[in-house]
Amino acid sequence: MEIVSIAISKKKGTRKACVDSANVIKDHGLEGDAHAGDWHRQVSFLSSESIDIMVDKGLDVSFGDFAENVATTGIEWKSLPVGTRVKLGDAVLVEITQIGKECIRKCAIYYQAGDCIMPKEGVFAKVVAGGTIRCGDAIQVL
Repeated sequence: MEIVSIAISKKKGTRKACVDSANVIKDHGLEGDAHAGDWHRQVSFLSSESIDIMVDKGLDVSFGDFAENVATTGIEWKSLPVGTRVKLGDAVLVEITQIGKECIRKCAIYYQAGDCIMPKEGVFAKVVAGGTIRCGDAIQVL
């Protein structure tokens, strides 16, 4: 289980730009990301396997296109219960707060990609302990 992509955006409802590493701030989220803040959805996760399924369906999508902060391999996020703690890399600790989300209106991602998997498969967490995460970092479910 590892991080394969890290992405941030300045505005909500847009595709995120991929970065090699990110500073994760306790009780806030990824530094510079529009979704960071004092709430329960500070960091979003999606499995790269879910993105691959969308590509196999013919959609022209890649990492960051579903507005996920962290894409991973080897972990089925939607199967982890709320309250589960997950260690990212050497220091970052997050706690799952929400599985899936309700989209009140279709966002730019839906119109650009033709579908969105975040409402069904995206997982959200709050940051319990901060630090730096990098692509290739290991993930440990605690």
